[in-house]
Amino acid sequence: MTIANASGWDILNPVAFTAEWNGGDDPSDMVLTADDPTARFDRASTAFGHGILTFHPGYVFRTPPGWVVWARGSPNSFKDGIHPLDGIVETEWLPFSFTMNWRFTRPGKVRFEVDEPFCFLTLQPAVAIEAVQPTISRLEDDPALHNEYAIWHIRRERFNDALRRGHPRALEEKWQKDYLKGVSPSGAYKASDDHRIRRRLEAPRWIEPAAGEPAE
Repeated sequence: MTIANASGWDILNPVAFTAEWNGGDDPSDMVLTADDPTARFDRASTAFGHGILTFHPGYVFRTPPGWVVWARGSPNSFKDGIHPLDGIVETEWLPFSFTMNWRFTRPGKVRFEVDEPFCFLTLQPAVAIEAVQPTISRLEDDPALHNEYAIWHIRRERFNDALRRGHPRALEEKWQKDYLKGVSPSGAYKASDDHRIRRRLEAPRWIEPAAGEPAE
């Protein structure tokens, strides 16, 4: 979960507001009210209707060839009454922005606070997944993997039983950390150098205009 939460960048809401939906399908059936009536309030709209709240990120995104942007809500976070809708955008060629949409799960009110994330951006290869052929086989067909799974299963059952009985060592450990360490219970399987227990991405940086170009 920690890796997922850190595998992208949040776009933050600049103006606190309340969205209220009465359950109708028309755009006018949702009303947006900013806390500060004098604030510039142009990042959210009700353009689509059907209980969909639309955010405008305010940027044009460009990625290298072969990469797309996956826009979604912040991973492992929840908001009562409304849910973020995922979208994948071909940003290697797109000369304009896209929207981030949330859909009410029932009529009512929701709030978005200042600096609350309304969009989470991550990247993925554009078409690589289309070359993947999922297969299903019996675990017993791979004896080494089956044996390793059996070792894990027995250890997990014993550990959970120790937790239920209040064994001091199990309570101190709280959970088994084989995945965290990147090694299987017997040590037969080990993670590659790509194994991560945390991730730190670079913050966006401002690119200064070239000499002679106006700064906007």
